[in-house]
Amino acid sequence: MSTNTLPAALAEIVDDFQALSEPERLQLLLEFSRGLPELPERLTNHPELLEQVVECQSPLFLTIESEKNPYGDRAYRLFFKAPPEAPTTRGFAGVLHEGLDGLTAQEILAVPDDMPELLGLTRAITPLRMRGMTAMLGRIKRKVAAASRLER
Repeated sequence: MSTNTLPAALAEIVDDFQALSEPERLQLLLEFSRGLPELPERLTNHPELLEQVVECQSPLFLTIESEKNPYGDRAYRLFFKAPPEAPTTRGFAGVLHEGLDGLTAQEILAVPDDMPELLGLTRAITPLRMRGMTAMLGRIKRKVAAASRLER
């Protein structure tokens, strides 16, 4: 699969991972873990607004919100909650946040389901953890698809 089919920010992230050796990819994943934004205060005290991605080995919760972008389209904001002691899970969430946050439903839904494999981590990360990232992407896409149907 080519990165040409990915949104620009996500394609750049994938290209960054692919340019590195396997140990360096793990380090980059750790950097994304550290860069995952904290939940905004309006969500921090309302865990019922977040949905758990049970396929993840570590507790990961997410939600989406939509807003009008400057072009009048609906853009989707992504919010994640994962414990600091789960750097792999947080790293995957950080990649998805940086690569998809603020995009339209069409852009998010066009991301191939197997995009996590493009990061080149399948030998360094257990299959169970890779399934967790694939599940995160799937959950985001399902939530965006449902929200965009309701907003029509």
